[in-house]
Amino acid sequence: MVLLDGKALSLKILNNVKEKVSKLDRIPHLVVILVGDDSASKIYVNNKKKAAEKVGIKSTVIELPSDTNENDLLDKIQELNNNDDVTGILVQLPLPEQIDKNKIITAISPKKDVDGFSPENVGRLATGLEPYFYPATPQGIIMLLDEYGIKIEGKDAVILGRSNIVGKPMAQMLLKRNATVTICHSYTKEIEDKIKTADILISAVGKKIVRCKMGYKNSVVIDVGIHRDSNGKLTGDVDFDYVSPSCGFISPVPGGVGPMTIASLMFNASKVYN
Repeated sequence: MVLLDGKALSLKILNNVKEKVSKLDRIPHLVVILVGDDSASKIYVNNKKKAAEKVGIKSTVIELPSDTNENDLLDKIQELNNNDDVTGILVQLPLPEQIDKNKIITAISPKKDVDGFSPENVGRLATGLEPYFYPATPQGIIMLLDEYGIKIEGKDAVILGRSNIVGKPMAQMLLKRNATVTICHSYTKEIEDKIKTADILISAVGKKIVRCKMGYKNSVVIDVGIHRDSNGKLTGDVDFDYVSPSCGFISPVPGGVGPMTIASLMFNASKVYN
């Protein structure tokens, strides 16, 4: 069994991004908008700011109060869209209930949408065109598979979860690499049987769901989920100790997909389209 070390690969990618940025004619400028005072969101935003600074990307955090109305946020995004100094825009989710996140995501220019969530970037991905940006987590997973020489073409890939952030774009990216993809969700019957037939399993559900042996000794298990168990320990969707002996490759939690998401986001933020 090979452990997929996302932490080591993320450092390699960040070093490559730093070298690339140092050679650019202009410094990329990432603006992150944080609405409200959610403690987890503040941590995520701070981590993104630190990562940007380490690779030489200019980073600005705009903090808005939790009672910010939707129109004011849309006006701010339009202002940033029109600002040629800004090359990337990210609105930290979740947003307060008075704000429609889909309207906000749609408002961001696709050429500055470093999260890769805008309808144009999603549509380009779904129709086989090259998006300006790929969503960070799925892109990070593809980078991880490639780093370890894991073949995607012709493989049966099973994705647990159908979110717009991971599950759906992950399926499109695997299809682009000629995998046969099955997406499972809360209404899927006999999920365990589908898990056992996967050459590549990607779980992004947010709860401990993978508790069975894999059917193939060379199968790949990617654990996107991260949460704390009853003892406060960080864990993922996969019962690592039980599942790992039955597969060929597996990503740990922490130290797997998490660092790759940040590295992938910085890879995106280093792109300049305007």
